[in-house]
Amino acid sequence: MRKNLSEFIGTAILATVVVGSGIMAENLSSDIGVQLLINAAATGAALWLLITLFAPISGAHFNPVVTGISLFRKELSLKSALLFIVAQISGAISGTILANILFEHPAIDISNKARDGGNLLLSEVLATAGLVFVIYQLSNIKSGKKVAVGVASWIFAAYFFTSSTSFANPAIAIGRVFSNSFAGIAPHSAATFIPFQIIGAALGYLLFTYLNPKEKK
Repeated sequence: MRKNLSEFIGTAILATVVVGSGIMAENLSSDIGVQLLINAAATGAALWLLITLFAPISGAHFNPVVTGISLFRKELSLKSALLFIVAQISGAISGTILANILFEHPAIDISNKARDGGNLLLSEVLATAGLVFVIYQLSNIKSGKKVAVGVASWIFAAYFFTSSTSFANPAIAIGRVFSNSFAGIAPHSAATFIPFQIIGAALGYLLFTYLNPKEKK
């Protein structure tokens, strides 16, 4: 129960930060570059802190693709993995609703912000593959001590070098459907992002295992 609660709270806070900082960015500036910088900086800082705080409790997945790989590696049972994913998705939705309320938006404000195009889908493959590779490679070479800063750095950078602004997380993609703001995503776009995030996660993990042949698959 403590692990599931950890995944719920961590993902909820992450969603609150992503959506809330996006709304604040819109309020502070009309410059898209400034808005993106505010959103990216807040997200990167929160990721570092959340992973550092919650990793000793649940592993700080906050992401269904990370949980899926842990299931594949037999680090989690099927039941535990499903409970984690439910906690992550419900946390992301709850966090988005909280961010809406904090800024006096409708609590549930379904996004109409379409994020469509093959370039965005390719971006999600790259962003998620890189995220997974960073997590496992740093876990392998630094005993997990640098994972928090590595994940935060990758996501911060990927906000700027991917055209999708690097969602790289099915739970957060679902959560962001519930905010019609800078950080929002239309339901149909979220639905198309998720399969490509899963593909990216698989590619990132395959790269890790190929480069580290002694790692148990």
